[in-house]
Formats: sequence, C-alpha cells, structure tokens
Amino acid sequence: MTVRAIATVGHPVLRERAAEITPEELASAEVQALIDDLIDTMHAANGAGIAANQIHVPRRVAVIEVDHNPRYPYKPPIPLTVIVNPVIEPIDDELVEINEGCLSVPDLRGNVFRHVNVRVRYLDRDGVEHDEVRRGLTAGTFQHECDHLDGTLFLDRVRDTTTLTTWEQFERFHRDAFVTRITEFVARVGS
Repeated sequence: MTVRAIATVGHPVLRERAAEITPEELASAEVQALIDDLIDTMHAANGAGIAANQIHVPRRVAVIEVDHNPRYPYKPPIPLTVIVNPVIEPIDDELVEINEGCLSVPDLRGNVFRHVNVRVRYLDRDGVEHDEVRRGLTAGTFQHECDHLDGTLFLDRVRDTTTLTTWEQFERFHRDAFVTRITEFVARVGS
C-alpha cells in the first residue's frame, strides 16, 4: 500500500477514458494493490473519492468514502466503496447546484449541476455486482468520480465561471451560504 502522486489539471491522463477491467484482472494482485493505493492516497489527501487515472493509471476503478471529512464536513457519510467499471445513469431530471473541488484541481472550487437521483451499477473489489440508487450529495460524489473515468473534470461542468474560487476565498466569502443551502438540501433529500 502506497500513497501515490496525484495528477493535476493539464496532465493528459486526466483526459483519457479509462480502460475496463476484466474479472481476471480484478482478481490480480496488481489491481488489488492499485485499489489499496487508491484508498491510501484518498485518505492521505482527505478526498471524498479518487479515480485511478488521478494516480496516473487509466483503468476504470475509483474509491469513495466520506467519514467526517475535514474538506467536506457537510457531506453525509459514505462507507468505503470500491467501484469497478461503473455505469451511472440519471433516474430523473432533478438537478442540484453543488460547489465542488477536486484533488486534481488543487485550490480551486466551482459550482456544477449534478443529478439528484442516479442509478449506479458496478463491481466491487471482489467482483460482486452492485445495482444501487444514490441520492443527493452522495449521487454527486459518484458522478464526480465516474466523470474522471471518462476524462471529464468538474471544471468542464462549471456553467458560470464567476463561481470559480480558491479554497481560501470560498472559506472567507462563500462557505457559510453554501453550507446553509446544501444542509437544507441534504435534510430534504437525505444522503
């Protein structure tokens, strides 16, 4: 298990569509070690998730976990989840505006619209199939990580570039209003 270097915006690996992982590859020591490294790297960076191409490996695997995360204290908990070859689809047209950041876009945040209700199908690290509905901010987190696997950054989804802000200025000028709004949203829809 290793904390790996995180690719930052501008690195070509972040714009690649990650390659599918076969069941045989998933069972391999190499891919299992990759999953462990993703978990270690996410924890070390205080991320809510990280995709393999963010650590320079363009394969369709990401990890997600929110447990009292200091970067995202308003996010509901998500147990450690490994998603391999995920397929995500919106269930309806309801959207929420979320102020997002990204480990691959250091010190920058911006508002994006995410689907409130999504269906996610994926394999876990043991090759077990999952077919789940994710809602609210949790749905947003899954969409963010699946975007990475398709070579899309949250910056590509920012409709209003005046919402872009450094973390320092977000904390100083925008955090309180965002946290109030998003806390009300979480109370209304759950996770």
